[in-house]
Amino acid sequence: MRSDDKLIKDCLSGDKQAQYELYQRFSGVLFGICLRYSRNRDEAEDLLQESFIKIFAKLGSFGFKGSFEGWLKRLVVNQALNFRRDNLKHLFVSAYAEAPDEMPDDEPETFPASGISQDTLLKMIQALPEGYQLVFNLFVFESLPHQQIAEMLGISESTSKTQLMKARNKLRQMVEAELATKNISVKS
Repeated sequence: MRSDDKLIKDCLSGDKQAQYELYQRFSGVLFGICLRYSRNRDEAEDLLQESFIKIFAKLGSFGFKGSFEGWLKRLVVNQALNFRRDNLKHLFVSAYAEAPDEMPDDEPETFPASGISQDTLLKMIQALPEGYQLVFNLFVFESLPHQQIAEMLGISESTSKTQLMKARNKLRQMVEAELATKNISVKS
């Protein structure tokens, strides 16, 4: 198996086998990201394809500094955001319409998810309203601060915080409903 650096150089020289190897090596983890930012599997597959087109087009700009996998992940997240960028203005519920009494803190929240499969949890994330889903993914999985999320999405920092709070509440409701169907009690 080639090192990442060798694989990149071979891809840049036009080696089709190296390009296939790069796809095989990273498509699984990148598809997981695509699933989190998509509404369904078909949309995630389209996003993965578009992401690899972008990856191969921008491969020469990698620079061999830092983690190649991290660079790929950032590219896919940016591609996912671009995938939705045209509709972002309409995705966010106004922070002023239903502003919370108390803004959520930036600590990760635990969900009573024992007894729920990863596939079910992924489907719950995919079922979130798009604005909630984007902010939740960027905050929880990409570990971005609200200020950076706000800048990326063209929203206010308080809207980002509100969207995260609403996403958490919606996920909590979905998890509790799923656990109730399995007769598992939720401890608060």
